[in-house]
Amino acid sequence: MLAAPKLPIPTDIVPEQLRRFADPSAPVAAKMMAARGMVPVKGGDLVLLLVQLTVDADPGVSQSAGDTLQELPDNVLLPACEGELPAAVFHEVALRFSNHDQVLARLASNHAVADATIAKISTHCPEHITEIISVNQQRLLGAPQIIEALYKNRNTRMSTADRLIELAARHGVELTGIPMFDELKKAIQGQLIPEPSDEALPSDEAFSKALEEDADRDAVERDKVDGSEETKEEFVPLQAKIRDMNVGEKIRMALLGNAAARSILVRDPNRVVCMAAIASPAMSESEAKNAAQSREVSEDVLRYIGKKREWLRSYEIKRHLCNNPKTPLALSMTFLGHLRRNDLRALSRSRGIPGPLKQAAKRRSKKFE
Repeated sequence: MLAAPKLPIPTDIVPEQLRRFADPSAPVAAKMMAARGMVPVKGGDLVLLLVQLTVDADPGVSQSAGDTLQELPDNVLLPACEGELPAAVFHEVALRFSNHDQVLARLASNHAVADATIAKISTHCPEHITEIISVNQQRLLGAPQIIEALYKNRNTRMSTADRLIELAARHGVELTGIPMFDELKKAIQGQLIPEPSDEALPSDEAFSKALEEDADRDAVERDKVDGSEETKEEFVPLQAKIRDMNVGEKIRMALLGNAAARSILVRDPNRVVCMAAIASPAMSESEAKNAAQSREVSEDVLRYIGKKREWLRSYEIKRHLCNNPKTPLALSMTFLGHLRRNDLRALSRSRGIPGPLKQAAKRRSKKFE
């Protein structure tokens, strides 16, 4: 984890002409004048002074400084973002102007900005800023957390994400914050990795549209994604887009996509892809419940579900695993003791269930008689 630079700035680092206003021990009246922008300070010095005062112990001073900072005109703020100021100043500006693209673009290009600040910007910035950050290989290799943040940013082009994975692999950098990183390295082997370009590639646009469609579908169908064996008609366009993706794209979709995409990817015949989906940090218990009853998922997916402690608090998941003929027999047997009488009886009569499991269910159900 990269440590973010902290405020307040040590007084000995503050320019001497600002110390009578920026020193925490300065008179409150002087600090309040500065916080309101009423002292003869300009440019980067003004930004530094206001940022310093946003953490003043006096709540009136800190509030006024924050308000004045937020209202600074671009002809003051933007040049300051390109200058030489303490890293903590840039970090605070990045936080307070997180939706100001021009501010973020200038910070992204400034070598004086801390790696932790660039990593923070990388989590949410728009596409054109991800491209600025992604070409600074020296910074990326020195702070792999920035690569991880860019990879997880939905606005980062897929081709750029591939290029970042290739960069890390080529230099022996392990990206522990990216699930399935080893599989991603294998997936890009032998691929022609495109150079950075001003325009997105057709494949980038296709991936972006799939993410958008997934988000739109998820908003409408969030509570309707079930474990039915056939894909619903309204999911067909998304399924077609995902089917045309390569392994690397599917793995990233499993990480960035919503429930609709994961419900498709968890049924993918490629083990790497389906495991990326079921192991996605966003995979919910309700989604795991749907997967547990699906006969389209692999044994590996069912085994993963059956060994995830948090999900096994759900009685329904254990019941679905027992009733799914694709669940490994040893795993199903471990859950029989948790089933209720009626469910044991139903299991003993179920078709397609392994004989030993049916017999064990029948014996257990008789104990209730």
